[in-house]
Amino acid sequence: MTEHVAVVDLGYGDAGKGTVVDALCAREQRRAVLRFNGGAQAAHNVVTEDGRQHTFAQFGSGTLRGVPTHLTRFMVVDPLTLAAEGAALGNPYELLTVDGDALLATPWHRAANQRRERERGGDRHGSCGLGVGETMAYALSHADAPRVSDTLSRTRLRRRLAEVESRLGPAGVPLDDVLEAFLAFGRTVPIVSGYEEKLLREGPCVFEGAQGVLLDEWRGWHPHTTWSTTTFDNAAALCDSFRRLGVVRTYTTRHGAGPFVTEDPALDLPEGHNATGEWQGAFRVGHFDAVAHRYAIEVAGGVDGLAVTHLDVPDRCPALRICESYTLDGEPWTRIEPGPARDLDYQAALTSRLNRAGPGVLRRPDDWAGAIEDLLSAPVVVESYGPSAADKKTVNHIY
Repeated sequence: MTEHVAVVDLGYGDAGKGTVVDALCAREQRRAVLRFNGGAQAAHNVVTEDGRQHTFAQFGSGTLRGVPTHLTRFMVVDPLTLAAEGAALGNPYELLTVDGDALLATPWHRAANQRRERERGGDRHGSCGLGVGETMAYALSHADAPRVSDTLSRTRLRRRLAEVESRLGPAGVPLDDVLEAFLAFGRTVPIVSGYEEKLLREGPCVFEGAQGVLLDEWRGWHPHTTWSTTTFDNAAALCDSFRRLGVVRTYTTRHGAGPFVTEDPALDLPEGHNATGEWQGAFRVGHFDAVAHRYAIEVAGGVDGLAVTHLDVPDRCPALRICESYTLDGEPWTRIEPGPARDLDYQAALTSRLNRAGPGVLRRPDDWAGAIEDLLSAPVVVESYGPSAADKKTVNHIY
């Protein structure tokens, strides 16, 4: 039987997880796509062979193929943005299930998130401004944080929303309006518990990650990280056996603030679906960063294969190179050594070092996929030369 596959970005996000998930769903029958981290800040762009296009946030990237989505307990669910996304997709709620233990993001979380970033001024950490991190932080300090199952009880939901409003401050929206919208979500979407076991028994599934390993809450460059576990860890908590597929671009990108050793604004790399955002900041581009991607693979526990996207780009950008090493204080630096688990002081020290580092050896290979395979010590199993599943070449069959 085709195996379960988990798809994780080995960079700062935006490597093309959505298009890879769509291709997996197009090539093989999949029982479901399981979202296992993040929330509505995801922006997974999918283009099908017949020209349909959607940027997925909470629905899984197999939706245009008719593959169901399950939002696991590790997701932060935003019913308001989910309703907008559902409308754009034609309201395919028959393809959606949500774990009742998933946290609910509210307008008050979003407003608090945006206030916090404004107060940081020019020292912003980087945020999508949607309140996902604020929702996670609130839940860590409040056992009564709203969860998806609360949308099944008007009394309990009202109480918990009122508590969020009183603790986080105003959001410019009436509580009763939010209450009614969230109750409508609870009536529309099947809310389940332990549903992953059933899906995984019934057929091969795809675990779709969000953001990237270099933004991981514990392993990224603190404090320019996300409040989310972006490695394979959450998938491993849900499933005993799956193939680990890491996604990288032929060039490295980053939204907003934080270390970016290989950044090169002179590269001619226009983006059709990424731009400067009010909360995220500028969309930055640079040379392929083999050093950072090797670190991502190591802290993620290894990969079974790589999907390399944007392989059509090097031909259009003659200046693009692969960075094989850094320089720091005049010395070569080839390996970013992982620190102890959950040691944010160590991660902050890494951030300081990376801010002082520069690119070392830069070279332009003749065979980009082969060079990436060698430098990352992992087989390239999917080569992507464009946005649709038809633009993907399967090199080795791991799924």
